[in-house]
Amino acid sequence: MKILLLGKTGQVATAFQAAARGREDVEVIALSRADLDLENTDAIRAAILGADCDLVLNAAAFTQVDRAETLAGEAFAVNARAPGEMARACAERDLPLVHLSTDAVFDGLTDRPYVETDAPSPINVYGRSKLAGEQAVLAHARTVALRVSWVFSRHGRNYVSFMLRLAREREVLKVVADQFGTPTDGEALAAFLLATAPRWAAAPAEDPAFGLFHFANADETSRFDFAKAAIDRDPLTRARLEPTTQAAFAEPAPRPPRSPLDTGKLRALFGFTPEPWRPAVERTADRLVTTGLAG
Repeated sequence: MKILLLGKTGQVATAFQAAARGREDVEVIALSRADLDLENTDAIRAAILGADCDLVLNAAAFTQVDRAETLAGEAFAVNARAPGEMARACAERDLPLVHLSTDAVFDGLTDRPYVETDAPSPINVYGRSKLAGEQAVLAHARTVALRVSWVFSRHGRNYVSFMLRLAREREVLKVVADQFGTPTDGEALAAFLLATAPRWAAAPAEDPAFGLFHFANADETSRFDFAKAAIDRDPLTRARLEPTTQAAFAEPAPRPPRSPLDTGKLRALFGFTPEPWRPAVERTADRLVTTGLAG
């Protein structure tokens, strides 16, 4: 099968291409922002209508949460209008669209993991732009919108690689301890997307495989414990970790204090069993340390 992948250089897209490499039954046509201007809806439409593909995977997004507060126009163009145009073009061709969303559509005022039927209530521009994107793509019947959270992998700049680097550079590293969520192994996500793509490509619009789903590793943790699990794997770590609060950082964009994702719907429909976050983080940190990418 042939997959049109948008967002070629991003973390999940890089993991997806690595997972597909060497597979004779899959061809990935990957486009970067340099290849396709995501603020140009005519270009998006032309790319999809002219593509020789069986499925479109949108892994592109404006992910700079703090910058979105001052660049709202760009955030909504990339995270909402572009996916909406992708969905309309896919609908014209009856192509399935798989779109990645985020836990940031929630306000974080919860005492349990979020399920797909919980009402979104984003508290920053990034979350509002991603929610608008979800709503736009789900207007197309053959759409899968996957919410993910705290994505990490061996690829690109992410929380694990960032914390490993800072822990080598600093004597003291203060990490937020009052923000909670469910980390997502980007390589496990890529493997799931690749394995499930044939089902989505063949499924009719009424198939329950389409719709809104949550994808994350099992168990909830804090940002502090997330960082510590990675840093503890690096023998070259210099830093002493100290817990702090979100308020102490005074970031431009507020973050949901607690946004774990419940993956029960995904497990029930696809037989997906999420790995606990800790061994996945430790494995990723080990690989980064071994290959020198943490420095």
